[in-house]
Amino acid sequence: MTPLGVYVPGHSPVHRAGVDAKLLAVLGYVLVGVLAVHSLPAAALYVLPCALGYALARIPLPVAWSQLWPPLPVLLFLGAFQWWQRGAEHAAVLVITLGSSLMAAALLTLTTTIADLMEGLEKGLSPLARWGFPAERFSLALSLTLRMIPVQVGTVREVLEARRARGAAWSARAFITPVLIRSLNRAQAIAEALWARGAGDEEHSPRRPDI
Repeated sequence: MTPLGVYVPGHSPVHRAGVDAKLLAVLGYVLVGVLAVHSLPAAALYVLPCALGYALARIPLPVAWSQLWPPLPVLLFLGAFQWWQRGAEHAAVLVITLGSSLMAAALLTLTTTIADLMEGLEKGLSPLARWGFPAERFSLALSLTLRMIPVQVGTVREVLEARRARGAAWSARAFITPVLIRSLNRAQAIAEALWARGAGDEEHSPRRPDI
């Protein structure tokens, strides 16, 4: 099973496409879902480009499923609530649209290395630097976030397996506490590593006068 955010090597057209093109495609795809999909036939058509992207990228079905099942309970909960509020068709359209949008975003990470994604984001956002937007820091933060998704999923799996091996009964407190402690320790280690490499030094260093 491939965790969220893990790159799957390949030489497909989707893998070879530029990062900026893939980012724009995902953004446009999500916007179309938000603005134009309001019926079941439209939702069914909306799924097709995402499915075609996975087919072109030659992503195995188990890998594709591993990207969908983690958010599936939340999607089903939202669908049930919308069914109660606005009817079955609206609920189905919402679940299909959100699920397809999430799968499109997952396809981006499956076919793009973190280094390429970070470089593409930094390049695309670099024009905003003239207005003070920290493009490099933003791309670094996003790449770290994507990298931490599979790591965090692995932490949760390790805690569950450890409790299962000990034969311990289910306890929310006994589950959340070790996950939280490991996550905080990892965050502290990452912060110390970034500081050791000079991240954030530009905020504390005096600015050189313009000549």
